[in-house]
Amino acid sequence: MVAAARVDPTPYLWWLVSRASGIVALGLITASVLLGLTMATKILRRPGMGRKLVRLHEHLALVGLIAVTIHGLALLGDPWLHPSLSSLTVPFTMSYRPIFTGLGLLAGYLAALLGLSFYARRRIGVRLWRRLHRATVLVWFLGVVHTLGAGTDASTPWLRAIVLVPAIPIVYLIALRVLGASEQRRASKTTKTTSAARKGDQDEVHSGDRPVLVRGTGRLRGARA
Repeated sequence: MVAAARVDPTPYLWWLVSRASGIVALGLITASVLLGLTMATKILRRPGMGRKLVRLHEHLALVGLIAVTIHGLALLGDPWLHPSLSSLTVPFTMSYRPIFTGLGLLAGYLAALLGLSFYARRRIGVRLWRRLHRATVLVWFLGVVHTLGAGTDASTPWLRAIVLVPAIPIVYLIALRVLGASEQRRASKTTKTTSAARKGDQDEVHSGDRPVLVRGTGRLRGARA
């Protein structure tokens, strides 16, 4: 019998670390986006649940950022890809599939910006922070495109399942959020229109009851006795 040849995994160590951390990062970002959309659509309405979900959402985002950083830095030790520091920091400059790796870099920068903005939300304003925070869905989308376009396991069924299956609830929750926002705008416009109409009617009533001085008589027309 011929003994099976053993493969030394040492030359592939940094690639394996980058590969594993990239999958973990995408999973954490996906979970963070799902949780954020769940809170935005207010599907889970239980007493005391809000704070716990916010903390979990924050922790998922931070650990996801750590995984993204490891995913990028580990490539510096890859002897096959052998990227430079500039190609890992400047989008679309890497020799290996520059478009998809560039989109991954943009996703990482955007994730860092949005994740760290949580601690500056009081300075920039909660309303502005919430508007910026909607771009987390874009981070997830860019991460999916990066994984399918630059990942070495993109053609495998297990990775496609990890990437594409969560897209179903994410798209559903986005649709709920958009529909809910449109309904709120309609209700707000209806309330403003009704309030303006009531105010106009009240002004007409008050102006009709207002006494008018009749010239030459010294009397007030419309004055109550």
